[in-house]
Amino acid sequence: MELPENVQSQLMQFQQLQQQLQAITLQKQQIESQIAEMEKALKEMEISQSDDVYKMAGGILIKRNKGEVEEELKEKLETLKLRTKTLEKQEKKLQERLMELQESLQKILQESNMA
Repeated sequence: MELPENVQSQLMQFQQLQQQLQAITLQKQQIESQIAEMEKALKEMEISQSDDVYKMAGGILIKRNKGEVEEELKEKLETLKLRTKTLEKQEKKLQERLMELQESLQKILQESNMA
């Protein structure tokens, strides 16, 4: 049985939305991993008695002032947390759209089975 064009179109859209959702979820997981690393680094810096820390730059370690690096990390952390919130909103919208499409497709398929 050949599916009507509108159903094929909706199926393609559904698959595209699923792929977008997977990509967003992956991005969110990567950012959450970076956040965890930064929080761990900040915690270690709090414990450290030294005023200097070493920062990796282009494959080498560079001695830096602890306060400066701490500020950099806090700014990056804030930016990443904002990015996570944005991704969560996109993820929610995509999930809602996927549910709508899924319900629509199920309804169409049920109606075609009854016919």
